[in-house]
Amino acid sequence: MENSSHITSFILAAFGEIGYIRYFYFTITLVVYVAIIVANSLLIAVIAVERTLHEPMYFFLCALSANELYGSTALFPSLLVNILTGFKEISKVKCIAQIFCLHTYGLIEFLDLAAMSYDRYVSICYPLHYNRIMTPIKACVFLTFIWLFSMVRFGITLILSVRLPLCGNIIEKVYCDNYSLVKLACTDTTLNNIYGLFGTFLSIGLPLLIIFYSYAKILKICLTSPRQSQIKAFNTCSTHLVSLVNFSVGCLLEVIQSRLNMSHIPYEVRIPLSLYFLIFPPLLNPIIYGVRITKIRMSFKKLISMRKLAPH
Repeated sequence: MENSSHITSFILAAFGEIGYIRYFYFTITLVVYVAIIVANSLLIAVIAVERTLHEPMYFFLCALSANELYGSTALFPSLLVNILTGFKEISKVKCIAQIFCLHTYGLIEFLDLAAMSYDRYVSICYPLHYNRIMTPIKACVFLTFIWLFSMVRFGITLILSVRLPLCGNIIEKVYCDNYSLVKLACTDTTLNNIYGLFGTFLSIGLPLLIIFYSYAKILKICLTSPRQSQIKAFNTCSTHLVSLVNFSVGCLLEVIQSRLNMSHIPYEVRIPLSLYFLIFPPLLNPIIYGVRITKIRMSFKKLISMRKLAPH
């Protein structure tokens, strides 16, 4: 057993021996990362440039894409290097930084989706008062709070984890995460577990309450509304629900893999499942919103047309 004072790096054991097929994995991973960057950057650019999209709903959506770029960049560059070189080691400092970035990405994503559900609730249940209740300034305040809260909340978790003496340096994943770090501790982790439960309630329990409350109210309004209004409400909420379910499934897969013994499952299956919440939400969300939301789709077409007409 190694003492934590001598541990300066960790071994990411889930990579396995991939041989020459690493070039195939590298190409696929690079294409996915580039697609995530392009799709989310385009969505942010369209919202930033088009003044008609300077509304709370699109501010939340822009923040969602910015967070997905943040989370993806915390993982993919190091993942690409490790796949190409076959190098499985990561320094302790980089590992801790990666833990912080990936966990805060998850917290921010979930809280942003909760804020979006509240925005939809106000839009559908109080349409005449929407512009008074949900102003662009309020949306910016919400987003600032979400980012600061997530950073501070998980910062405390990470401080509690980093102080633990470690008796090993092998992490059974392709990236570092907080639970894997705590599992390496050779001392009592009761304080970490208690704060972890409290933090989970703040970061997941409260947002879930907001989401359930918002959609319960929306459903109640829809049941007593004309069919045309029901269809409009469904179109308004469907993209958000798809994003919410997609991200929740990814988080659930990650929790299951972290808590259960998955050694009997081939690493070719384990790795994609563990990366689901870092691949599919960032890749699909900008595409779903860009296709489904008419104002974004029309704004994108407008910008493309203006570019074509511009003199070269």
